[in-house]
Amino acid sequence: MFKALLVEDDLDLATALIDYMSLDGIECDYASDGQVGYNLITQNHYDVIVLDLNLPKIKGLAVCQRIREQGIATPVLMLTACDTLDDKLQGFSHGADDYLVKPFATEELIVRLKALSLRRSGQISKLVVADLVLDLTNREVTRHGQLIKLSPIALQILEVLMREYPQAVSREKIAQAVWGDEQPDSNSLKVHIFNIRKQIDKPDWTPLIHTVPGYGFCIK
Repeated sequence: MFKALLVEDDLDLATALIDYMSLDGIECDYASDGQVGYNLITQNHYDVIVLDLNLPKIKGLAVCQRIREQGIATPVLMLTACDTLDDKLQGFSHGADDYLVKPFATEELIVRLKALSLRRSGQISKLVVADLVLDLTNREVTRHGQLIKLSPIALQILEVLMREYPQAVSREKIAQAVWGDEQPDSNSLKVHIFNIRKQIDKPDWTPLIHTVPGYGFCIK
């Protein structure tokens, strides 16, 4: 169904959760400390991350904050024994998308993970794919450290592609996200993609924008 990462130092709890997730068709990688979890997050693609707060080596809050600073938009559900409002607010301020207090019902965890896996996190200030960076706050794009000038519509299209990375995005979904119900003529999207490629994929740079024949486009 989707791929998750569980970062949890309680081996008994982790084993039970992984077994339960497998019954629901959820493929799950596992890390027992924050450093290994952080390494896995930066080296692999996950649909959702389950992150314990009180971890060895690197605490859960620090892991979450680091990946958000790098533009990683994978939704994060934090697990913790702390249940005060301040604890929850601190988790959200560090980039968490959801919060579950121990002890919890496993069925509730699965439901929350399924919901989170369907979206990208809104808790980031930039999107990063390889050396391509989209600063969401300043609406600026850089590659190889060079500022890339894009039109507002081209910037929106690029944001859609980067948010869905590494998945392909249909032409229809891009058009709906950028133009809404006021659909442009059939060549508009093609022209904008051409212009984005001219700026993003210069002749001596590795191409990032790819056409998926009969479907749409993707970044990879």
